[in-house]
Amino acid sequence: MARYGMSLPMAGVPLHAHEDWLKEMVDLGYTDFWSSEANGHDGFSPLALAAAWAPTARLGIAIIPAFTRGPAVMAQSVASLADAAPGRFVMGIGTSSNVIVEQWNGIPFERPYYRTRDMVRFLRRALSGEKITEEFETFNVRGFRSGVKLEHQPKILVAALREGMLKMAGREADGAILNWLSAEDVRQVVPHVHAGGEGKEIVARLFVLPVEDRAMALAIGRRAVAAYLNVPVYAAFHEWLGRGDELEGMWSKWKEGDRAAALEAIPEEVVDALIINGSPGACRDHIQRYVECGVDTPALAVLHSEDLRQTVRDLAPR
Repeated sequence: MARYGMSLPMAGVPLHAHEDWLKEMVDLGYTDFWSSEANGHDGFSPLALAAAWAPTARLGIAIIPAFTRGPAVMAQSVASLADAAPGRFVMGIGTSSNVIVEQWNGIPFERPYYRTRDMVRFLRRALSGEKITEEFETFNVRGFRSGVKLEHQPKILVAALREGMLKMAGREADGAILNWLSAEDVRQVVPHVHAGGEGKEIVARLFVLPVEDRAMALAIGRRAVAAYLNVPVYAAFHEWLGRGDELEGMWSKWKEGDRAAALEAIPEEVVDALIINGSPGACRDHIQRYVECGVDTPALAVLHSEDLRQTVRDLAPR
């Protein structure tokens, strides 16, 4: 594999204690570190530390919501990290969800496709040093010019699920960030991105459960599947992928309020398709299948581990 990433921060490890972890992971062959932003740490701070502690690693965010920072502040944050890690930073941006945007941040979750597109277009111009006065469809900017002169323009990737966002990622950005899909699903998804031009990167956040206890793997896996795939955007994604019949039992029981029955209704085959599980060797083989199907950069997210440090070592590329 050309690239092999791990999600940050490491579960249960405070940010100030990450230096040894990062250095060891680089020695083990991890090339990338990817943060995210929901209800934990912000997306930029863990990577700012990694920029100093792992000076050869590539750093990416999967993702920052397009709504929760104004255009100028977004440009400042992106430019700062791109300046801290010149040529090593990849910016991921996406719609996020109504929960994060509206319920947690008090911002109307309106026209998410267009907000993401407009933010990508704005960042392209702002990071190049252009002075911008323009009425975009979802926000206006008057007279902003970034005060940070960058040596290297960072890649911008768009988080995408279905056809519209996938095509926009290929057309407007440098590629796409994928989430919650099987290795075989990648073959259905990536052509829409590559239709936007040559050289588009495909990053996939992959959930890994290196547990050989089958009952434990299914219990943890089913809870993770239910937590995500009952969210409307992910439900629609899996309908589009053709998994609607397999998930109908879970969806119907969930809507009835019977959470236990909803979990039991999730087929083992769905857990095995969407969550990489089993022995570390089996997990590495499964990750490789994603690469063979079109993923350029797998970014691992460990769902459960009794010994996270050893798990990181066991999952390292061979």
